[in-house]
Amino acid sequence: MEDILVKRIYDSPSKDDGYRMLIDRLWPRGVSKEDAQLDEWDKNIAPSDELRKWFDHKDNRFEAFSKKYTNELDEKEEHVNHLLDVLKKHQLCILIGAKNEKSNHGIVLENYLKNK
Repeated sequence: MEDILVKRIYDSPSKDDGYRMLIDRLWPRGVSKEDAQLDEWDKNIAPSDELRKWFDHKDNRFEAFSKKYTNELDEKEEHVNHLLDVLKKHQLCILIGAKNEKSNHGIVLENYLKNK
């Protein structure tokens, strides 16, 4: 299995990123699709709108958010398997729009995939 990176979509693409996948439900403001240089945008692997709104990027909710999002990922077997297939061939760069680089859904997804 290849490595996983988590980066903000606002960071410049790098040749070392590997397979670049945006995992947000909403397209990030101020980023053109051309500038994003994506291989894929998977809205369905992102947290549900309800969970995303509840979390609201509040650090004190991150632990509970992580558990709830992990439960959602358990129900998204087809999408998770697709990511695992990508990882068999490529480094995966999980792209997120969140400002907080320590408490976000990209980190939860990274840990989830590493435990599969």
